[in-house]
Amino acid sequence: MREMISMIVVLTVLTAVSGGLLAAVQSGTELQIENQVLKFQKAPAIKDIFPEVTNDPLAERFTIKADDIELQVFPSLLADGSKAVAFETKGSAFGGPIGLMVGINLDTDKIIDVRVTTHAETPGIGSRAKEDLSFVSQFSGLAMDSNFALKGDGGSIDAMSGATVTSKGLSIAAIQAKQIYQKLKPEIVKQMK
Repeated sequence: MREMISMIVVLTVLTAVSGGLLAAVQSGTELQIENQVLKFQKAPAIKDIFPEVTNDPLAERFTIKADDIELQVFPSLLADGSKAVAFETKGSAFGGPIGLMVGINLDTDKIIDVRVTTHAETPGIGSRAKEDLSFVSQFSGLAMDSNFALKGDGGSIDAMSGATVTSKGLSIAAIQAKQIYQKLKPEIVKQMK
């Protein structure tokens, strides 16, 4: 009986120490991971969407929390003097979640451009959404009252050949971006003043 109690105590101590170490490593690397995601995923997408800005969207980013939404917003002042924002939404694709950075002109309520930030899609098929910009460029210039669904679902977006699930996931991410923007635009404008 003593051996069993001794073994239970040893296992409990080992479990507690291991759990504590894992928690410490996670909290110690959380900021580094966030900085790497900003540097290597979000920053290149923002630079592609807003090639000529007069501010630093990464440095001026802010977070909006409303209801069940927590949104990281990247404000931009365009060369023509108009204001724009970029933020990331996610859709579900063949390989899992797929991230879409959407840039929207606040003055015209039109999409400036979009870029794929993250994906786990099949190389050469679904991954084309990131490298071949012909698919994502269909969103450029669309107004917020446009239908961002695929043509097969009654929308205005052509699916990528051989990558229908990826196309649908990105379309869903764009629809989600539209809904978030329409809901949070007053708060975004207030934060940018």
